[in-house]
Amino acid sequence: MTRSGREPDEHADILAEGLARLRDLPWRRTRDPWAVLVSEVMLQQTQVVRVVPRWERFLERWPNPRACAAASLGDVLGEWHGLGYPRRARDLRLAASACVERHGGLVPDSLDELMALPGVGPYTARAVLAFAFEAHVGVVDTNVARVLARRAGRRLRPKEAQEIADAWVPSGLPWAWNQVVMDLGATRCRATPDCDGCPVDCAWRGAGRPHPDPAVGSAAVSRRQSRFQGSDREMRGRVLAAMTTDDTELAGIEQRLRSEGFDPGRVHAVVESLVADGLIGRDVDGRLRPP
Repeated sequence: MTRSGREPDEHADILAEGLARLRDLPWRRTRDPWAVLVSEVMLQQTQVVRVVPRWERFLERWPNPRACAAASLGDVLGEWHGLGYPRRARDLRLAASACVERHGGLVPDSLDELMALPGVGPYTARAVLAFAFEAHVGVVDTNVARVLARRAGRRLRPKEAQEIADAWVPSGLPWAWNQVVMDLGATRCRATPDCDGCPVDCAWRGAGRPHPDPAVGSAAVSRRQSRFQGSDREMRGRVLAAMTTDDTELAGIEQRLRSEGFDPGRVHAVVESLVADGLIGRDVDGRLRPP
């Protein structure tokens, strides 16, 4: 469904500007589904500049699902260290195992099968479909969601945002289109947008950018993260880092973090959450160990 009768022109304008400015990212030079899946998992809530070298190193060690599935969780977590949210690494290894067990060592090419992989949700599944298999689907991350809401001039529900994104993809160009729109949201249609010369036929801009911004609170638009310093997320990372040394007793880890100003009771709770998540193990005598 077109909004203004000029959607083909809008497509051409967006692609012309976007392809000329498209960032040169290494995962954009491959159509290998495993490499694309790894990039998408790493990029969740992690800056591109941090992901580039880690993605390349990860794939050097584990270039396909079989290699990753055969690795120990401890090795995968060690390689992941510093990227944050280590459950993503655990789930990626589980997804690799599922690819081996269910799909002959290959990443599947259907939405339902992709979403059945551990840790793979609607966004990641569609990203793999569009960027590896060039399927005709719209990819809606937080950047694209801002573009969609402002273009529509109103907040969008999740199902509605996905339907609009799918319908907006021009025939035969799902890879290029989704990459361009994602970059547009990441570099131009940001929280504080640069609207001058934007090629999108945007209802919000056309109305004079009234308050409230329709992107705020719209489907898939993320809210500002809570402070990292001193948070449980930071402590989880510190505990996992400590697990790479020989001193894996809880008391030793608590003492180390107490000296850095963390509350021992919170450290203990964080350790228990890591054990519950399967990210660290515990022997029968209570000693912590790598998973």
